Amino acid sequence: QVQLVESGGGLVQPGGSLRLSCAASGRTFMRYNMGWFRQAPGKGLEFVAAISWSGGNTYTADSVKGRFNISRDNAKNTVYLQMNSLKPEDTAVYYCAASTTVILTTNRDRYNYWGQGTQVTVSS
Repeated sequence: QVQLVESGGGLVQPGGSLRLSCAASGRTFMRYNMGWFRQAPGKGLEFVAAISWSGGNTYTADSVKGRFNISRDNAKNTVYLQMNSLKPEDTAVYYCAASTTVILTTNRDRYNYWGQGTQVTVSS
């Protein structure tokens, strides 16, 4: 089992940057592929990005490709989401999640563990 805690959210102006962190408890962090999802007000949960257990493979949603980058540091049990060129439509609660699937997946139902979320607001 793994527990996930997100941090790094906040208020940022359009065009700005934020880096979200997701710290995982336990010694089994490297067993999990990790993902970031987001939920905007009044909308459903949306896949953002995923990274394999080794960090060697990543997948990013088209809506954020070229602006967001996912990475991980297994020595620190942490996964990151670097968000650049932020837009008002990026406003959402961002969640990190852990998956035991063999391959990367965008399917929320394949993620076993979830953090509590961190709010990102992009506004002038």
